[in-house]
Amino acid sequence: MKARQIIFLHIFYWILNLVFSIITPIIAGNTEFIVLNITFFVVSFIAFYINYFFIVPFFFNIEKLYLTILGFFISVGCFVFLRYGVEELILPLFIGHGNYADGTSLLFYYYDNVFYSSTTLFISTVLSLFNIFFKREEERQQLIQEKKSAELQALKTQINPHFIFNTLNNIYSLVYQNSDKALPAIEELGQLLRYSTKDLEKDFITLDKEIGYLDSLIELEKLRIKNPELLIVDKKLIHPKLNISPMLLVPFVENAFKHGDFRNKGFDMKISDENKILYFYLLNSKKKKIKDSVSGIGIENVRKRLEILYPKKYELKIIETETDFAVDLKIDLKNEEN
Repeated sequence: MKARQIIFLHIFYWILNLVFSIITPIIAGNTEFIVLNITFFVVSFIAFYINYFFIVPFFFNIEKLYLTILGFFISVGCFVFLRYGVEELILPLFIGHGNYADGTSLLFYYYDNVFYSSTTLFISTVLSLFNIFFKREEERQQLIQEKKSAELQALKTQINPHFIFNTLNNIYSLVYQNSDKALPAIEELGQLLRYSTKDLEKDFITLDKEIGYLDSLIELEKLRIKNPELLIVDKKLIHPKLNISPMLLVPFVENAFKHGDFRNKGFDMKISDENKILYFYLLNSKKKKIKDSVSGIGIENVRKRLEILYPKKYELKIIETETDFAVDLKIDLKNEEN
C-alpha cells in the first residue's frame, strides 16, 4: 500500500463522516443538533490526528502491552479534554448550553466518551499502524538496496586490479629482499580478499571479523607508508562475538588512508566494546586542498545504515577542521551476541 492509497483512505473516511454527521441531517431538515454535530466533527478530526501522528507512534509497542494500553487511555483522554473544552466551555458562550446536562460528573463524561471516541480512535490507530508498517517496509527495502550498493562499492574499492597490483608489487619487493614481512603481508591480503568476497554476503558478522578486516587493511597500507609507526591502533575487545553489520567501520578507515597526510603524522584509532557498547574513534591529519573528505560508500550512506539498523542505539559525531578529520562513533550492541 503506497502513501497515496493511505491518503485516499483518510479522505474517504472523512467524506463519509461529513456526509452522515452533517450533510445528511441538513438535507433531511433535521438541523436541531447540527451545531453539536459540527463541533463533534471538529473534535473528532483533531483527536484523530493527535492519535495518528503522536500517540500511536510513541506508545504502540507489541512487546510492551502496558504502553499500548496507556496510549489508549491517553487517546481517550485527549478526546474527552477536547470535547469538554469545545462543547461545555466554549459552545455555551454562543448557544447558551452545552451538550451534557448540568451536574454531569467527569467520571461519567469520560466513561461515556469511551464509546463516542471508539470509532474515531480505532480507525486512526489502524491507519497509523498501516503508515508505520509501510514506512518500516520501505526502510527495510532501502537497507537491502544500500547493502547491495555497499557490497558492490566494497568490491570495486578493495578488489580492483590497481589495489591488488600495488599490494602484490609491495609483497614482491619484500620477498626479493627476503624480508620477514613477506609472509604476513600475503596472509593479510588473503584475509582482506576473503572478507570482501565472503563475509559481505551476510547481514551481520562478528565484531572481531570486522576489526580483523581493519587490521588487514592497515597492515597492507603500512607497506606504502614511510613512517608506519605513526599509525596508532588501540583495541580493547571484551565481547568479540557481538554481531555487527559489515562495512560500518571500514569506510572511515578507507577515508583516512585516501585523504590522510602520513608524511609527518599518522592516525590514531581506538576501538573498545565495554558493556557491549562499541566505541570507535579515529583521528587523522588531512592532505592540503582536500575538499571532499568522504570516500568509499560514503559517510552519509553509513549514517543511513546506522539509522535503519540501530535506531536510537547509536551516536555518530564527525569533526572536521582544515587539518584534521575525526570520527567518534558509539553503537549499542546489546542483544547482538551469537
